[in-house]
Amino acid sequence: MKKFYQNADHETDKSKSAETKKRKNMRRLGGGGLSLQTFANMKSENNRYNPSLIKKQKEFYKNAKYVSKFRKSLKQQNIPDKNETGETSKVGDDDDDDKRKGKSNKRIGVEDLYKQTRDEMERVRKEREAMFQAKKEAKEEAESRRKEAKGKMLRKTRHGQPVMKYRIEHLLESIKKSAGINEIA
Repeated sequence: MKKFYQNADHETDKSKSAETKKRKNMRRLGGGGLSLQTFANMKSENNRYNPSLIKKQKEFYKNAKYVSKFRKSLKQQNIPDKNETGETSKVGDDDDDDKRKGKSNKRIGVEDLYKQTRDEMERVRKEREAMFQAKKEAKEEAESRRKEAKGKMLRKTRHGQPVMKYRIEHLLESIKKSAGINEIA
């Protein structure tokens, strides 16, 4: 009797593991699938999701934002805004024209603004290059000093012994640096 119960438990364990595997596979594969009726209904519905339409709308709103920013900048510079037909958007009086003529001398033109920003960027670029060049020169100088010191430290006599003169000089220099003594010679 004992063996019968053990076999029954073993079979249920196998069936449970098979069910869990099946469930995991179904979950991994995205569920049990759709019925034909559900699939047909989903295809017939217009769910308003159209990626190309969404892209066009985003582009339209982005362009509208750019146009409004451009118009604001024109308004700040007191430049008359022109619509697609080439006519001014405001029907102005002669008084408005006189005011604009008086202010036209004061406003900064787009070309002048472009030149100013370009000159500023050029100046910043030159400063950056000068700093980079100075760092590069300092690095090369330090590297040459280290190379020279290394060459002196590794010198040997005829018998293969290290030359102590350069090692002692190096020790003396390091002691003077740590003590803060500057040699004037």
